[in-house]
Amino acid sequence: MKGYRGILVLGILGAALLAGGALMRRGLAAPVDDARLFEQVAELVREKYIDSVSAQDLYRSAVNGMLRELGDPHTAYLAPRRLERLTESTTGNYGGLGIEVDAREEGITIVAPLPGGPAEAAGIVTGDRITTVEGASTRGWTVDEASRALRGTPGTKISIAVERPGIAAPLLFTLTRREVHRKAIRRALILEDDVGYVDVDIFSEATAAELERAVEQVRSQGATRLVLDLRGNPGGLLEQGVAVTDLFLDSAQKVVEMRGRTAQANAEFHDRAPQQWKSMPIVVLVNEGSASASEIVAGALQDHDRAAIVGRTTFGKGSAQNLLPLASGGALKVTTALWYTPSGRSINRAPGEAAPGGAGTDGDDLDAPVTEGRDRPEFRTDRGRIVYGGGGIAPDLFVAGPPPDEEERALARALGAQAPKFRDALTDYGLSLKASRTLASPDFPVTDEMVNELWARMQRRGISIDRVVYDRASLTVRRLLASEITRYVFGPDAEFLRSSRDDEAIRAAIEIARGARDQAEVLSRASVRARRITEADTATPARR
Repeated sequence: MKGYRGILVLGILGAALLAGGALMRRGLAAPVDDARLFEQVAELVREKYIDSVSAQDLYRSAVNGMLRELGDPHTAYLAPRRLERLTESTTGNYGGLGIEVDAREEGITIVAPLPGGPAEAAGIVTGDRITTVEGASTRGWTVDEASRALRGTPGTKISIAVERPGIAAPLLFTLTRREVHRKAIRRALILEDDVGYVDVDIFSEATAAELERAVEQVRSQGATRLVLDLRGNPGGLLEQGVAVTDLFLDSAQKVVEMRGRTAQANAEFHDRAPQQWKSMPIVVLVNEGSASASEIVAGALQDHDRAAIVGRTTFGKGSAQNLLPLASGGALKVTTALWYTPSGRSINRAPGEAAPGGAGTDGDDLDAPVTEGRDRPEFRTDRGRIVYGGGGIAPDLFVAGPPPDEEERALARALGAQAPKFRDALTDYGLSLKASRTLASPDFPVTDEMVNELWARMQRRGISIDRVVYDRASLTVRRLLASEITRYVFGPDAEFLRSSRDDEAIRAAIEIARGARDQAEVLSRASVRARRITEADTATPARR
């Protein structure tokens, strides 16, 4: 009801502003300027509206309505709590225990303790399940609820009870929260042969420094080629996007240009230091979740022919925002400029423009490689390759991913509201195998016995679906079993390596990078493969 009233109030304000003549006919005032008009309308709403509306709610609704009318989703008022969350994401620091968790019906399951955090120091391990926090049951909690309960001011204490596979009695911990740094690099490892892989999660204050260490780490393990994964990376700090790009370009090469309405909003950023890994070919993975600073990096490396871009078209956030503090304790996040890649292209997606990668459709985007550059302005890279402006960074090699699996969708429909119980059954089975110590390698085969054991655990939880539907989704069930069991028995990195075998973008990146002598060869391979895909899709009508 409160939300409805807020909308109604904004409607009243809008109608009143359009009906200034009516207000004057009632003798409120002579003609007035707009600021006075607003004050009069607000006063009338406070005095006459059927329900009481606080001045605070009224003014905040008016502020939000005003900003919404600009038609720019990136300009917004940030209340103090929202500003705090943004600050946390850009600094990477928060007060808490240092754990990655997942929500299950029976409690909060530890996916991984962060190295050096209070939880790891106390002996908490992957697969532990937090059953109570300060005596309150965690049964049915969401991840957000768990986060709010576990985080807090550094130095404060918190008591939790933990169930561990193979141990009957719960383990009791009293932990002291401290400042935890959320690393910008999710993982750094060797994929195959000499192909290194670094997953960049966000562009926070330390991203460039952490990425530099991660690249040196995989190089020390034998990597001579690099896959940089920016998929799902929402961006962050502009200066970190520039600093990350600086690691891979030569001195004085342009990174990005800002163009705004005021002189202060205009700026050019150039590489300031020689690159460290000049002979190391690079593939950058992107998708529709890659935005902002991620697109600055991908666009600059693409324009300077320093990386092959593989995956799906990026989000298309080609604008820059400033954060202006307000007396309320919040801040105004306001768009001040559009940014342009070194070749001069804007990749900003206009409000209302269709999202990339078929978002909002049935996901069947099989003709995307053919239409990827249609009706988009063409630009040239340093070596003369064609790249496109407009909505998002179009990859050099488009990888759409597998088409939707009907059997998988049928299983999801059959589970319906029982899906959380199904996830619990998967997790419990993984934890039981961890406790039994029966698996020796993360390359274990998923056997018929495992599939049947999961079914039995589903039945014990009261999950009611047709066994025929379950059996028809066997490939999906086996994939989920492999992932969940590997995560809890062998750890998140082992799970990632196993699942990467079915990741088409990673497979494509490995294929064009493996054995390549230099960056030019990687780009050539990407071009040849893209041309073959386009020719095949032109010859075969897309399914609809």
